[in-house]
Amino acid sequence: MTNQGYEGKRCPPSKNAGGKKLLGKLDNCASLEVRSALDESAAQRGSSDVRDQSKAPASSGSHWADTKLRNMSVAQKYGNKKLPNALIVGVKKGGTRAVLEFIRIHPDVRALGTEPHFFDRNYDRGLDWYRGLMPRTLDSQITLEKTPSYFVTREAPRRISSMSHETKLIVVVRNPVTRAISDYTQTLSKKPDIPTFEELAFKNKSLGLVDSSWNAIRIGMYILHLENWLQYFRLSQMHFVSGERLITDPAGEMGRVQDFLGLKRIITDKHFYFNRTKGFPCLKKPESSSQPRCLGKSKGRTHVQIEEEVIEQLQEFYRPFNIKFYETVGQDFKWD
Repeated sequence: MTNQGYEGKRCPPSKNAGGKKLLGKLDNCASLEVRSALDESAAQRGSSDVRDQSKAPASSGSHWADTKLRNMSVAQKYGNKKLPNALIVGVKKGGTRAVLEFIRIHPDVRALGTEPHFFDRNYDRGLDWYRGLMPRTLDSQITLEKTPSYFVTREAPRRISSMSHETKLIVVVRNPVTRAISDYTQTLSKKPDIPTFEELAFKNKSLGLVDSSWNAIRIGMYILHLENWLQYFRLSQMHFVSGERLITDPAGEMGRVQDFLGLKRIITDKHFYFNRTKGFPCLKKPESSSQPRCLGKSKGRTHVQIEEEVIEQLQEFYRPFNIKFYETVGQDFKWD
């Protein structure tokens, strides 16, 4: 089976396919495009979410929801459209949609629901066009948008820095092996005739030669992309969310996000319940809503089954990249 029709997702092949040889070598790979995803509304929620509604604990009160609605109403009437103060810049299949949906319930945050892809695909439209997409906000509120492909787009850091040197950047990261499998699973659901994961991931599986030009693999080489961002932004302007802890401790992870954004910790454990059908947290049902808020049907897919040997080979490939990433950001994500 050939890889025809999937080659657009590759960068020029590197002679040094090994993880240690590739480490530290930033190339001029073209921007890695990620399809724009529309905001996942209640209409997209699966019947499984409705079944789980009965398991969702009732909200401890509607105060937070009422405050949010009140602030939205005031902002829409008296607010202005502003360029974003903060961006969720990555990574694809890391948990960016969950972070966006969780943080946007904060009354001091207004977020764009769709991915505008301004700093990678639509930059020539200009800042006025970009500003026009934003929700109206009050001076006390933060304007936020997310486009996960920014993190792996070489031009994005320079372009964002040109907009504002003080922009706050949120990066949601996840075990790169799990992330790659999730990425492939999503693509397979849209293109069932693509080659197997193993065919795409390796140049030579028996020798363990990983094909780092494949997008699904390359995105997870986080340190290579981060080095590009650190040419334009201070590390203190970047906050790294653990995709794993976002599932096991959403309140803790979102508490740190609120701290980073300079917000009062309003989103707490009282806002979440664990959806067993999907396998990740959902927001509890506000009294003003008929059902709890979970991510859409496309979230929580069962991953393609991959041989343990393949997983071990990829873990070995990513290990040097992970170690340097941990050292750079000062945080051990425990992927090894």
